[in-house]
Amino acid sequence: MNGISVGILGTGKYVPERRLTNQDLEKMVETNDEWIVTRTGMKERRIAAPEQATSDLAYEASIQALKAAGVTAEELDLIIVATITPDMFFPSTACILQEKLGAKNAAAFDLSAACSGFIYGLANANGFIATGVYKKILVVGAETLSRITDYTDRNTAILFGDGAGAVVVGEVPQGRGFKSFKLGADGAGGDLLRICGGGSRLPSTEQTVGERKHFIEMNGRDVFKFAVRIMGSAAEEALATAGYEKSDIDLLIPHQANIRIIQSALERLELSADKAMINLDKYGNMSAASIPLALAEAVEQGRVKEGDKLVLVGFGGGLTWGASVLVW
Repeated sequence: MNGISVGILGTGKYVPERRLTNQDLEKMVETNDEWIVTRTGMKERRIAAPEQATSDLAYEASIQALKAAGVTAEELDLIIVATITPDMFFPSTACILQEKLGAKNAAAFDLSAACSGFIYGLANANGFIATGVYKKILVVGAETLSRITDYTDRNTAILFGDGAGAVVVGEVPQGRGFKSFKLGADGAGGDLLRICGGGSRLPSTEQTVGERKHFIEMNGRDVFKFAVRIMGSAAEEALATAGYEKSDIDLLIPHQANIRIIQSALERLELSADKAMINLDKYGNMSAASIPLALAEAVEQGRVKEGDKLVLVGFGGGLTWGASVLVW
């Protein structure tokens, strides 16, 4: 380590125009607005247009982040895209985004850690910059989950939306930036949240398509139990590593999966609701895009001030989890 402080230089976000409301879902599956709001806190989510792919959403968020950071695409050394809905198996969505941006000097790769992907991406970027390998890195969380959501399954159809959030990571003044990361995984829980079809285990066939193997499958009850436990504990561990107390938190930016999970984390961290950035009522669960988009909105709304201590925390399929503490 050479004493470089690494942090976020600029944020950006993008959501498609089309809204899918709870009232719309009432016409598609057996559900109702009150049931959805009570159990998830969600009221609507955004849906990508037919011609939009994940890289298109990522591009819009990235342009905003670069502008906010005062960085040109040519100055980027690396692009990391966290996604479980890539444009295609390969080339990576990061490579497609690199070409769209004209970031000809940047290396590029995708990262797959489901809803924890953005924090995994930040940890990678932090390591590259802190060790002097790179100077400026674009980290994007982008998803078009509507393409892998089974709208005949009432348990998952209500949850997911499309969107993208992006940040430019680079050197910041001493005392600022990332103070800790806590990443984890438990592959034993992999079958609780997954898509079986389309990979080397179950290649795409007429049978896999007919059996709806290319859509999200989720054991909601067990994922909920895992999330309630891990969100609070991961945040606590990251705080301890950074040398901070719960009372030091100025703003919690959690993965936007379920309002009850967020409320549980707030309780464990002894925080009031106004200390959390919550926007799942507007966007639903956007997997890897949830945390960066919530961060970008918090910045946009003036809820993040210089010197504020932020905790970013998420969990996802894998099972995976991640938390980070940073000083803005």
